[in-house]
Amino acid sequence: MDPTANSTSVLKRAESVKLLVLGGGYCGQRLMHHAAAAGINGWISQRDPAASLAVPAGWSVIGFDSESDLRPSHRELSGLTHVVSTIAPDPGGEDPVLKHLGGLLLELKPAWLGYLSTTGVYGDTGGAWVDETSACQPASGRSRARLACELCWQALGLPVQIFRLPAIYGPGRNVLEDLRNGRSRLLHKPGQVFCRVHVDDICGALLHCLQHPDHQQARVVNVSDDEPCASSEQLGYGAHLLGRSLPPLQRFAEVSAQMSPMARSFWQENRRVSNQLLCQQLGYQLRYPSYREGLRACLAEESGQAGAAGPGSAT
Repeated sequence: MDPTANSTSVLKRAESVKLLVLGGGYCGQRLMHHAAAAGINGWISQRDPAASLAVPAGWSVIGFDSESDLRPSHRELSGLTHVVSTIAPDPGGEDPVLKHLGGLLLELKPAWLGYLSTTGVYGDTGGAWVDETSACQPASGRSRARLACELCWQALGLPVQIFRLPAIYGPGRNVLEDLRNGRSRLLHKPGQVFCRVHVDDICGALLHCLQHPDHQQARVVNVSDDEPCASSEQLGYGAHLLGRSLPPLQRFAEVSAQMSPMARSFWQENRRVSNQLLCQQLGYQLRYPSYREGLRACLAEESGQAGAAGPGSAT
C-alpha cells in the first residue's frame, strides 16, 4: 500500500507540483522517494551538492549550507510550487532556512510550505492528551527554539503549515536496530508514555496535506500514530519479532543521573498526542496506526523481503 494512495488528487495533479525538500537527511530523502513515486518532481538540498546521493528520475540535488552561505538561485528553482523544510534550528536557535532563503521564498511565492517541528513544544502534560489547540509550554531549549521558529514561519506571509512530530522511527532507525546492536535499554518509569510516528506516515501526511485547497488547510497539524505507550511495550514487541531476549530492567529513578542530558530530557516529559485533526478532519489514513505494524514493515524492508514496500514504491 502506497501512503499517498488515500490522496488521489495528489496523483492527479502531480505534474503541476515542483517540490523543494530542504534537508537531505532521513526524512528528506524518504519524502523525495515517496513524492517521486506519486509522480512529483523536484529538488532536494544537500550541504555538499557534489556528495553522492541517489535521486529518482525527475529529481535533482541543489546546494544549501547556511554555514558557508551556499544557497540556490532563483533560476535554479524556476517553477517551484511547494516546499518542505526538515531543517532544525541552528545552535543559536534561529531557523537557517528563513535566515538565508526567506527572501528567495517570498520572491518565488510557493503555493504551500510545510515545516517539520516537534510535539515537544507542548511540554510536559503528565500524560494528558494534547491537540493542536493545546497551550504550548516547551521546557527544553530545543523545543523553545522550535516554537520560536514556528512563529517565524507563520509570520513569513506565505501559506505555511506546521507539522508537529513525536519520535520518528523507520527502516534503519528503530528499536530493532538497538536490539541487534546491544544499545537497547529496558527502562521503567511509572505512568510514562511516548508517542511516535513511522517516517512513511510523515511523508504520506505531507503529500496528503499539500494538495488541500487553502480553505481546508490547518495551520498546525500533529502527525502521530494512534497508540502512545510505554517504551518497554515497543521494545518488548521488537524483541518478540527478532526472537531476542530483553535487556535487564532498569528503573529510571535509579539510572537517570547516568543518562545524557538529551536522553534525560525526553524522559522528563510525558504526553499523549492526538492525531484526530489529521486523520478525521483532514482525512489522512495512517499506513502504520501503531508501532506493531510499523516494526513489522521495518523488519521486512530491512530483511530485503518487502520488495515494493520500499520508499519508492507505489503499489
